Amino acid sequence: MDASVSLDKVRNIGIMAHIDAGKTTTTERILFYSGQIHKMGEVHEGDTEMDWMIQERERGITITSAATTCSWLDHRINIIDTPGHVDFTAEVERSLRVLDGGVVVFSGVEMVESQSETVWRQADRYNIPRIAFVNKLDRVESDFIGTLEMIEDRLGVCAVPLILPLRNEDRRTEGLVDLIERRFLVWDEKSLGVEFEERDIPAEIVDEAERLRETAIERVAEVDDAIMELFLAEEDIPPDLFHAALRKGCIEAGMIPVVGGSAFQNQGIQILMDAIIRYLPSPVDIPAIRGVDSDEERHADPDEPFSALAFKVVSDRYAGRLVFIRVYSGQLDAGGHAYDVSSGKGMRISKIFRMHANQRIPLKQAIAGDIVAIVGSQDISTGDTLADKNAPILFEKIEFPDPVVFIAVEPRTEAEFDDLLSALRTLSIEDPTFHVSTDESTNQTILAGMGELHLEVLVRRLRDEFNMQVHVGQPQVAYRETLTCPLEIEERFDKQAAGKGQFAHVRIKLEPLKRGGGFTFDFTAPAEEIPKEYRSPIESALRGTLTNGPVAGYPLADIGATIIGGSFHPVDSSELAFRAATAGALHRAYSEGVFKLLEPIMEGEVITPADYLGEVMEDLARRRGEIRELQQRESVQILRVAVPLAETFGYATRLRSLTQGRAAYSLRVERYDLVPEGLKEKIIRSRGY
Repeated sequence: MDASVSLDKVRNIGIMAHIDAGKTTTTERILFYSGQIHKMGEVHEGDTEMDWMIQERERGITITSAATTCSWLDHRINIIDTPGHVDFTAEVERSLRVLDGGVVVFSGVEMVESQSETVWRQADRYNIPRIAFVNKLDRVESDFIGTLEMIEDRLGVCAVPLILPLRNEDRRTEGLVDLIERRFLVWDEKSLGVEFEERDIPAEIVDEAERLRETAIERVAEVDDAIMELFLAEEDIPPDLFHAALRKGCIEAGMIPVVGGSAFQNQGIQILMDAIIRYLPSPVDIPAIRGVDSDEERHADPDEPFSALAFKVVSDRYAGRLVFIRVYSGQLDAGGHAYDVSSGKGMRISKIFRMHANQRIPLKQAIAGDIVAIVGSQDISTGDTLADKNAPILFEKIEFPDPVVFIAVEPRTEAEFDDLLSALRTLSIEDPTFHVSTDESTNQTILAGMGELHLEVLVRRLRDEFNMQVHVGQPQVAYRETLTCPLEIEERFDKQAAGKGQFAHVRIKLEPLKRGGGFTFDFTAPAEEIPKEYRSPIESALRGTLTNGPVAGYPLADIGATIIGGSFHPVDSSELAFRAATAGALHRAYSEGVFKLLEPIMEGEVITPADYLGEVMEDLARRRGEIRELQQRESVQILRVAVPLAETFGYATRLRSLTQGRAAYSLRVERYDLVPEGLKEKIIRSRGY
C-alpha cells in the first residue's frame, strides 16, 4: 500500500448488514478484485480472509469486526467488516464511531430485515453517509425494485438507483444495466468475475432503464442547480456532473446511492467499488472532530497535533495487547510517544501495524485518516483518547448497551480459579458488553452478555484460546427494578468514629422516569445546606446503592434522584459521612416506596413459510409473544413480534423443529417492561428473596 496516498483519496468504510445478507462474501470479493488476496474464500467453506476465528469459520457468521486495507483506482480503502448478529452489536457500534462512510448490504430476497434497520439507525446516530448494495440478485425470488422501495419506505430515506438487473425467462440475472453510463454489463464466469463485457442495453429493458434513470436524475437534481437546469431543459446529463452531484447529496443531504449484484456469483462488485470511491467521503470531507470538555477541534491534517481514538482492544498471542485506533489528526511514529488523555498516562508506542484480518503489516508511521493497530501501554481501554501531551484533547467515549443475559461459571478445580479470572479479565477488556462479577450470596462467578450466542462464543473462547474448561449454568435474564411512585426521604448520619464526629444530613426526591430513562441525578440543594464539594460523593453513593434493588436484588433503572436539601457541620461533615447518609436514605426508600420488577422485551421478525404459520404463531403465544404485524412476501410470512427475553431461550432449536429448519428469526432487546405479578413472585423466590 502506498503510504503517500493523499487524504482525499482515502476511504474509511464499514460493511454492515443483517446476518446472512452476504456481507463477508461481499468483502471477500472486494479484496479479490482489488488484488489484496489472490483466492476468494467462501463462508460456507470456512476459508474467508475476514472470518479468521475458528468459531466464525465453523458457524459461518462474523463474530468480531475485522479491519483490512485495499487499493482501487489509486485510492486506499480501509474496510471494517462488522458482525450481523444482534448479540455482537457492540462491534458495529464501535466501528461506526470511527468510520467516515458505510456500505449496507441488503438481501434482494429478504429485503430490509430487522437487524438491517438496527444497523441503519446506529449509522444515523453517527451521521455516516452510506451506500446500499442489494445482494443475491442471482436468486430467482430476488426483487431489486421491491428492495429499493422498501429501503425508502422502511428507512425513510431518498434512495437513488444506479443499476437495474436483467432477468431471463427463468428469472435468472443475465447482467446489470449501468443506468447513468447507459451500458449493459455481463460478467465472465471463467475469470471469476474479474472481466466483464460492455454491451448495448437489451431492447426489452430499455424503457424501464430510462424510467429508472430519470428517477435517479430527478432526485439528484434536488441538491444540484446545474443538474436541475439540464433536467428541466430535457438535455442529457454528463455522467461526471451526475456523480459529483450525487456525492454531494450523499455526504451532505443523506441521499443513498443504491447499487446491486450477486457477491456469490461475482457480479456487480466493481460497480460497488466505483461507488465507494465516487460517493463516500474521505477524511477531509467530514467535519472536524470536537473535544467534549472544550471548544477545541481536530481536522484531518497531518500537520496538526496528534490525536486518535482507541476503538478496539484485542489480545494477540505474539504482539501482546493490540489496540486499534483511528488517527484523526497529526502523525504517530513507531518508537515514539503518545499521551492517554482519558487516564492521564504517557506511553511509548513500540509498534504500529496495518491490519489485514489477523495478519499484521508493520508501519513506521500512522498519519491522519489512518485506521491502524498499535502496541503500547497495557492500560489503554476502548474509548480512550490518545493525543500529543503538549496539545491534549478529549474525545467523546463510545457508549455500549448494558448486558441482558447472564450465566454462572466455575472452574473444574479450585486451583484453576485464578487462571479463570485472568482469562475472563482479558476477554472483558476486549469486549465492553461482556461483564464479569461475583455473586456475593453464592460466591459464583457471573458472566453477563448480550445474548445466548454471545456468552456461548465467549465460553468457547475460554476453551480454545486459554485452555480453560468450565462448568456453565443455565442462562438467566438480567432483570431490573424501578420505582412506581414519587418519594421524598431524608436521612441524618451522626456518629462518633475514633474520637471524631461524623455528620451528614440529606433530603432526596426520587421519581420514576419513562421506560429507557436510565438514571438521572440533579443537585438543587442550596449551598448553605450542602456545599457543592459533597455533590460527587453523594452521586457516587447513589449509583453504588442502586445496583442492588429491594425486590429481588437487581439493579434499579428509570429513576431520577434530586438532592433537594439537608445540612452539614463545618467540622464534622465529610465525604464519608455524606456517602453513608445517602446510602441510608436509599435503604429507607426501599422500605417505604413501591418498587416493581422490569424484564427486557425483544422485538424483531420471524420469517416462516406459510405452511408453518399456525404452529409458529401458537408457539409465540405460549411464550407471551405479541404479534404486531403480519406480512406476506412471495411464499413466506413475516411476523413482526415482541416477546420477553426470558421466553426466547432455546427458541432457535424450537423454531427449527417446528418448520423443518426453514424459518429464521432476528430479535433484539428494545425496551424493558413490567413483569406480570404471577411471574414476579416466581422470580423473587428463585432469587431467595
